[in-house]
Amino acid sequence: MSAPQTPPATAVARDDDPTLLVKIFGKDRPGITAGLFDTLAAYGVNVIDIEQIVTRGRITLCALVSAPAGGATAEGELRATVHSWAESMRLQTEIISGLGDNRPRGMGRSHVTVLGHPLTAESTAAIAARITGTGGNIDRIFRLAKYPVTAVEFAVSGAGTEELRTALAIEAARLGVDVAVVAAGLQRRAQRLVVMDVDSTLIQDEVIELFAAHAGCEAEVAEVTARAMRGELDFEQSLHQRVALLAGLDESVVDKVRSEVRLTPGARTLIRTLKRLGFQVGVVSGGFTQVTDDLRERLGLDFASANTLEVVDGKLTGRVTGEIVDRAGKARLLRRFAAEAGVPLAQTVAIGDGANDLDMLNAAGLGVAFNAKPVVRQAAHTAVNFPFLDTVLYLLGVTREEVEAAKTHE
Repeated sequence: MSAPQTPPATAVARDDDPTLLVKIFGKDRPGITAGLFDTLAAYGVNVIDIEQIVTRGRITLCALVSAPAGGATAEGELRATVHSWAESMRLQTEIISGLGDNRPRGMGRSHVTVLGHPLTAESTAAIAARITGTGGNIDRIFRLAKYPVTAVEFAVSGAGTEELRTALAIEAARLGVDVAVVAAGLQRRAQRLVVMDVDSTLIQDEVIELFAAHAGCEAEVAEVTARAMRGELDFEQSLHQRVALLAGLDESVVDKVRSEVRLTPGARTLIRTLKRLGFQVGVVSGGFTQVTDDLRERLGLDFASANTLEVVDGKLTGRVTGEIVDRAGKARLLRRFAAEAGVPLAQTVAIGDGANDLDMLNAAGLGVAFNAKPVVRQAAHTAVNFPFLDTVLYLLGVTREEVEAAKTHE
């Protein structure tokens, strides 16, 4: 073995510098990475790039290093030594000579997150082909989660985020998978703000229908609600029509309704994880403060705003008081919360399911349609069509391991 060489002053590889790509693959075990670089260290090479992945107990480790000083003789010795070490570890190896570093990535970088249940090879191929068709290059792929959905993330360069988002939305709808595209950059994990709708998003219920059940007019209210969420009725007008049917209810019904509210599966996990990551979380609702104030306290939310049912002499009057939270109001509140939180609007996330959420979804940096009506899915930046609210975390690049870690540190 040759004596160790003095490494060059810099590890930056110029286009004409000789380099070696060392690839190791086989059964994973502790010490492989340290062993490879300990072997390479004897030849004074510099590390230019490293990538390692373990899949079902099999490791693939790639190291791009400078060629050793001493020319072909030193390179030959390095190859023989690495092959001998790999054989002793029952690993396979391949060493490829070349020039320079990896080719530069194209301008325009995005994260493309794909959710499938299951995620089929056909869907993956179609998404990859569509990325290529926009001029993008897939630099890396890794899995974010394997349950309750399979979530994988593509790091893409060479294509604009909006162009990718438009192209992949069409492909996602055809394939029946969910795809989110966000710009890469430091702001992705910077402190951000997430604002959610409440009815049929944070919770499984429509609160006004819970009140209506106690007033004996549930079916009538439900029909008006459905028409409003589909965008067939003006929200404010429909709100007044529905609330009028509640006139005369005893104020004690509020406590009963609060006890009947069912959180959407994954809601607590979503909020807990976001808070541990430094996000601020709020809700806006066309429902009522009598319920959202309780949710804010129970879940530790930073912001909450909704309509308020008027109560006089212990009875609901059938009217609401104060500023109406409607479609435009939700977008206005998103901007207000962002300003109070000190978060740029481009770093906000909005989640909703109905037509009255559309302005808010479009105003946010990322608008997520959650199990939404068709008109909302078509207009939002991305959609989640699984009944677990915490799947939204994967669209933000949060892994299942991070979610589980948030649970264990409670």
